[in-house]
Amino acid sequence: MQQFDNGVQASAIQGVRWTKSGRSNQSGNCVEVAQLPNGDVAVRNSRFPDGPALVYTKAEITAFVGGAKDGDFDPFTG
Repeated sequence: MQQFDNGVQASAIQGVRWTKSGRSNQSGNCVEVAQLPNGDVAVRNSRFPDGPALVYTKAEITAFVGGAKDGDFDPFTG
């Protein structure tokens, strides 16, 4: 199973489905995520789909999404 490191060129991650938030807008102001074969999650900037991707473990993504749902990051959005 292929392992990807943080900063890997997103276009080098083959065979995954990138998912964009339904809240994204026409300006492309959003991120996209893809689940990797080993369970990790890659995150890329939708405006630069061939740029670098950050790779997180499932536990890291779970903690981040939980924090977002709990409002931990609300101060950064307004």
